[in-house]
Amino acid sequence: MIDFRRQPFGVTADGRAVDQWTLRAGSYAVQVLTYGGVLRSFIVPAPEGSRDIALGYDSLAEYESQDKYLGALVGRVANRIGGAAFDLDGIHYPLAVNNGPNCLHGGLRGFDRAVWKAQTENNSLVLTHVSPAGEEGFPGTLKVKVTYTLTEDGTLTLDYQAKSDAVTLCNLTNHSYFNLLGHAHGSLEGQQVQIWADAITETDADSTPTGVLLPVEGTPFDLRSPRDFLQGLAMEHPQLTLGNGYDHNFTLHTTPVSPLSLAARVSGGGLCLECCTTQPGLQLYTANYLDGSPGKGGACYGPRSAFCLETQAWPDAIHHANFPSVVLPARETYHHTTTYRVTML
Repeated sequence: MIDFRRQPFGVTADGRAVDQWTLRAGSYAVQVLTYGGVLRSFIVPAPEGSRDIALGYDSLAEYESQDKYLGALVGRVANRIGGAAFDLDGIHYPLAVNNGPNCLHGGLRGFDRAVWKAQTENNSLVLTHVSPAGEEGFPGTLKVKVTYTLTEDGTLTLDYQAKSDAVTLCNLTNHSYFNLLGHAHGSLEGQQVQIWADAITETDADSTPTGVLLPVEGTPFDLRSPRDFLQGLAMEHPQLTLGNGYDHNFTLHTTPVSPLSLAARVSGGGLCLECCTTQPGLQLYTANYLDGSPGKGGACYGPRSAFCLETQAWPDAIHHANFPSVVLPARETYHHTTTYRVTML
């Protein structure tokens, strides 16, 4: 059984009340905000007793003022849409330009800025949100439900569902930043990453996919065997230079899969995090653009102080026929699941 606790977390600048929900299962606990569906903390058993491995902030004002998507749900379309526009069924849809020439993570006010409705259901926390037709330029009214479930074996499950009354695009993910040595550790030293992918989607100088798949063999992106983050980041490769580190989509599959498959494993500090997903892609991001601003307890969150495992469809898929589709037909259900399981080594 999960123990739930709800408490106020403040009021947004435009007057919306935000709650923090604490889910506790055995020796594990997570804190989730209704603002952006943010995973504010992930407290796990560790050799010293317990450890919070998720970066976050102490106040709602800090979440509102940052633009790094710390812990947030991301949508309607995670990652980048090249040229900040797309064509669908003969109609051209211009979008917000918020990342070079691209539309990133749903636009200027994506799902990370929404205040979600919350309720408990079947030992889970269920967040819901309605995105009206035309919001951030996307067609169709999209109804979204994300279910958070925590179990005593250290598994945090995020189950995503969405349905639209008109054809639209949909690609949802979570943008949590993790550090297995603790959110305040400040470096990825002593942590190894493994990702079960044979290729990445190549990006240009604007981080927009070119449509080319680059084999990982012989590159810093060959993470099929465990590799120290710092070792990989120190290697020479044009893609690492363009991204200022790892900020790339690893091609797990060419279509969504069922059931869940193991996508990534990170170990360090006596802990192991395994990420499983039904999604075809995984964006590995090494927090290259955090700027040292203070986080929880005054911790310094600088570049390469954490990693993100963003399960997703491949970025800019609407512009590449060879990528898994992100088109959601009217009245069909979008459904994907991702788990993060943390155990002691």
